[in-house]
Amino acid sequence: MSAPSISEARFNPLPSLAANAGLIIELTRRDVLGRYRGSALGLLWSLFNPLFMLAIYTFAFGTLFKSRWPGHSDSQSHFAIVLFAGLLIFNFFSECISRAPTLILDNANYVKKVVFPLEILPPVAVLSALFHFAVGLSVWCLAYLVLEGHLNGTLILLPFAVLPLVLFTVGNCWFLASLGVYARDVRQIVGVFTSALIFLAPIFYPLEVVPERFRLFIMLNPITHYVEMARQVMIDGGWPNAGYWLAVNLASACYAMLCFGWFQMTRRGFADVI
Repeated sequence: MSAPSISEARFNPLPSLAANAGLIIELTRRDVLGRYRGSALGLLWSLFNPLFMLAIYTFAFGTLFKSRWPGHSDSQSHFAIVLFAGLLIFNFFSECISRAPTLILDNANYVKKVVFPLEILPPVAVLSALFHFAVGLSVWCLAYLVLEGHLNGTLILLPFAVLPLVLFTVGNCWFLASLGVYARDVRQIVGVFTSALIFLAPIFYPLEVVPERFRLFIMLNPITHYVEMARQVMIDGGWPNAGYWLAVNLASACYAMLCFGWFQMTRRGFADVI
């Protein structure tokens, strides 16, 4: 197991990820289990958390605020289902980039090990977040089945809809993990950024209700595109335009490779700073 040289894999993460696939899986398993180590319920907390939040959303938005999603004015619970679907996407992204600035700092003992592939730490964080996303998705599926009486067949296409989000997120993790070594304030900046980002994406509201003069601003938020594609598959029973989906994937993949290149070029100074 050896990390590729910067000249060999500056913008291509695939050789390193393939060569260290076993290590990535093991570190992901440790990360997931370590989060609940010492608690009485262990991994069950990963199931109870989304169940509890879904119950809160249903009660607060469906019963107290009587919120309705356009086109489903007769359903008190549908708003909570749509909201929860959007939050699954956002929470996955938020969990990853919130951890990213301290990934290298929290694993400083690996920095001194020449043979350890530091570039796998961001993908490990992303895979760990994907585990919690999958648990939350199972809760959403159960709630949708109970409340709506069926699941859309297009749900099986969700991995394809989520793929560009994963690429975009792991790219951000590479960039922020490196930047966080040199600028320790990045973690606080990211926290403020994510708090604002959730309201600048159509999570609590449909894109259609945004005034035309502000809609372009909302569309500049990349999370908007990922949320909309996921909801099309999960709730609308449709699929985004193929050309649009390919363009989003291409843009996300290029961004991820650029961020990987940044990580590889800046990692040489990690040991000196830490």
